[in-house]
Amino acid sequence: MKTKKRHFTFTVGVSLVAAALTLTSSVPTALASAAPSAPAGAPTAAAPQTAAPDCAPDTTVQTDQGPVCGLVTNGVKSWLSVPYAAPPVGELRWAPPERHAPWTETLQATQRSTPCPQPAFLTPETFNEDCLKLNVAAPADAGGTPLAVMVEFHGGGFRLGSSSDGTYLAGAGRVVHVSVDYRLGILGFLAHKALGARSGNWALRDQQEALRWVQRNISRFGGDPRNVTIYGASAGGSSVCAHTTSPLSRGLFQKGISQSGEYNSLRGHEAMWQTQDCKADLPTEAEAQQTGDRFAAAVGCGDAADVAACLRAVPAKTLLEKAGDGLGPDKGTLAPIVDGTVLPLSPAEAFATGRINRVSLMHGVDRDETQLPGANTPADYERLVKEQYDTLAPEVFKRYPLKRFPEPAAFIAYRTIVADSNSVCPALLNDERLSRHIPVFGFQVDNADAPPLFFLDATKPNGSYHINEVPFLIFPRTDLSGNQQTFGRQLVSQWTGFAKTGNPTVDGTPYWSRYTRSHPTVMSLVPAGDSQLTEEIAKQHHCGFWQKYAAFTR
Repeated sequence: MKTKKRHFTFTVGVSLVAAALTLTSSVPTALASAAPSAPAGAPTAAAPQTAAPDCAPDTTVQTDQGPVCGLVTNGVKSWLSVPYAAPPVGELRWAPPERHAPWTETLQATQRSTPCPQPAFLTPETFNEDCLKLNVAAPADAGGTPLAVMVEFHGGGFRLGSSSDGTYLAGAGRVVHVSVDYRLGILGFLAHKALGARSGNWALRDQQEALRWVQRNISRFGGDPRNVTIYGASAGGSSVCAHTTSPLSRGLFQKGISQSGEYNSLRGHEAMWQTQDCKADLPTEAEAQQTGDRFAAAVGCGDAADVAACLRAVPAKTLLEKAGDGLGPDKGTLAPIVDGTVLPLSPAEAFATGRINRVSLMHGVDRDETQLPGANTPADYERLVKEQYDTLAPEVFKRYPLKRFPEPAAFIAYRTIVADSNSVCPALLNDERLSRHIPVFGFQVDNADAPPLFFLDATKPNGSYHINEVPFLIFPRTDLSGNQQTFGRQLVSQWTGFAKTGNPTVDGTPYWSRYTRSHPTVMSLVPAGDSQLTEEIAKQHHCGFWQKYAAFTR
């Protein structure tokens, strides 16, 4: 019987993986200086460090809320920090997003605003709640034929991160790219009965509002609203899974790409994030409400005559400090829940029962995913396995004996166990469940020589680590070996090719067949043009063992 844990009594530091997500997300350097007027009660942002660049000629676009103008760089037009919803302040804090008030003067969309409130990590902490903005990038020479649209939801465990720079993917792949900032952490997910029925999941509602903005406006930027692909890595991949199952997302997109959306601990012994990924048994609304009661008490609103008004008056800084990393009984809800409206079921349960939107998916993980502390010694290995797998530990030791791994054996063995149990095997199970109902193209990133990001110990064999493919989709990797540069070009072709046609087999890429129950083929993505299909991953990673303990297994 698997153990189901909702709250945790220990706390660890912010995930270093989130640092990578933030690093690769074009961290803003200044606040927008030409945004429409904010409503009364919106937080006042600091003055920009530098003046916003002037708009480039021939970039003015009339959106349904007002005109915007942007930049042209390297043959790509871009519009930055365009509001897609009203600032979620005052009565709109912890409320569904609403349409932004119209404006008449042209919005100079040439500078990024600060991301949504989050704790300090790579950049100073931010508390500016007027953050429901998106960025659009499109080839300057798009012509009259509407282009496929790719909408990216950033990662960061639903607590951190910001929208990415899509200019490279738009230019190299000839698509219209949209990246979205959405409410994070306690401001994005707090559930409390005082906030109304079906409270929580505000961040997912923001993403849906951004998709509605795309439906209304993207044709004016050269995009085809009937050919929209949503994609993202880590929490962004989890977001894709959520929208694949949400009734409120039906019709807002046609395709999705979930990258590394399986990353939570299989047994519920979290060290980084609240339960939130594509395979997880998510908290119920009732459980989230109970957590909300405790959080309201923790910020001094538990006995208030009007709890909602009290909560909405608490400064964002205080909310972030009290919520922390969310790993405690009084920290509030910082991730998706089953609320009956946005998410009638956990995505994994919806996959298993076929209650999903009829879309096409690319879905996969990296071979050596781990967001848990590593094992440096045999003693570490034994202790960590027992902590993570409790009653299963004897079986785990039997299947992953240290003597079968090269040195540093403890590090590689534990890295392999965590990846197999938390990511690789759950991803295959979700491929199988989804493929009964919709087209699925499964993949595994096997790039063991991916250039290490700063959060990794480069002296360790990190393998094909979490989200290592993301930088290849954000900027050209001309500083790398020929093998890696070829890999980057292949990924861009596959990701944008799928967005255009619904099939990742396009010019410049290997043949990629769908995953089916009779032929469970997965594309092993490796550098140098050597990617190939395989049906051997489940055998190599002991998936027959791990999948017995997955959520919603019949």
